Amino acid sequence: MKLRTFAPALAAAALATLAALPAHAQTEIQWWHSMTGGLNDWVVDLANGYNASQKDFKIVPTYKGTYDESMTAAIAAFRAGNAPHILQVFEVGTATMMAAKGAIVPVGKVLADAGYKFDPKAYIPAVAGYYTAPNGQMLSFPFNSSTTVFYINRDAFKAAGLDPQQAAADLARAGPGRRQAQGLGSRLPLHDELAELDPAGELLDLAQRGTGHQEQRPGRPGRTAGLQQSAARAAYREPGQYGPAGLVPLPWPRQQARRGLLLGRVRHGHHVVGSYGTIKRNAKFGFALATLPYYPDVPGAPQNTVIGGASLWVMSGKKPAEYKGVAAFFNFLTDPAIQAGSHQMTGYLPITLASFELTEKSGFYKQNPGTDTAVNQMIRKTTDKSRGIRLGNMLQIRAIVDEELEEVW
Repeated sequence: MKLRTFAPALAAAALATLAALPAHAQTEIQWWHSMTGGLNDWVVDLANGYNASQKDFKIVPTYKGTYDESMTAAIAAFRAGNAPHILQVFEVGTATMMAAKGAIVPVGKVLADAGYKFDPKAYIPAVAGYYTAPNGQMLSFPFNSSTTVFYINRDAFKAAGLDPQQAAADLARAGPGRRQAQGLGSRLPLHDELAELDPAGELLDLAQRGTGHQEQRPGRPGRTAGLQQSAARAAYREPGQYGPAGLVPLPWPRQQARRGLLLGRVRHGHHVVGSYGTIKRNAKFGFALATLPYYPDVPGAPQNTVIGGASLWVMSGKKPAEYKGVAAFFNFLTDPAIQAGSHQMTGYLPITLASFELTEKSGFYKQNPGTDTAVNQMIRKTTDKSRGIRLGNMLQIRAIVDEELEEVW
């Protein structure tokens, strides 16, 4: 009803009538997340957009601390009978959530029960595959999917008399076994250093049973192998050449690599593409994105890089009507326009091929060179060694490996 077409008296009468009617009762859907800063704004915008698109449900996003803090809080809330409907969980918590029998409802079932179809072919294979059970059932909803790319400080390269594009190409061909320009930075931990840095798949299995993908319960950790990259770095490390030397003291916190890039102290390095939005907003220099270095002599190289980021899990114990709201919200998030907008704003991967194609057609990648790097890496051939690590207690496992790798470096 467009009240501006009415006479003032009729408009007043209509408003009075509407005010007398009972308000439509909305079903609230609680969404716990771990996004801060601009990413928190993004989450709130998504919730507001969905809430404005219909009247039956209201998504209520709530920041619950870091990823490990929010997952711990959700488990405690589940035991107390007041868990959220939706929980954002980082990828290293996937196996733990899979093993939480009775605590979660597979998102594939939630979508199917509400009449929505899950088509695995619509998603980037490496993304959907990580969150899908061996029987093909989608367990959680890919949300802020990420992977590692190579960041280059273009201004620093130019100041050193180097062509950023040509130098990046030389680095990619050389692989990390060759001495590189001063100021290479990296972020830990295990899955970044031993998997995401090795898109060629030259690693041995990092754990038994296909790094945990062959079963739905947490895979028991097996041998930790694939130290080719680490040994190479240890061989050429000199002050200022790699990692914490000349940048920050050991141990190296996860966010120090991004901080080093932002301060201009790290000239180039590998970091998650999910940091693209933050770096773009805050960097005082020109920068570029490039593919990760890899060993070209490995058969089948390069393969896809490994997924990072987080997904959305549906907690059990809710009413059927509430699950309909969850499914409707997830369907809203899969809209190509919504996905494309999120991808372009945050740097996170578009989870569907349609949103990638929409972004490409819009000219965004031409206007922002390098922003398609992560997608191009992820749509490469996926193998058993490049589809990610899915182990229970992954936080504890990688903490131990971090300590050992710090000794190596």
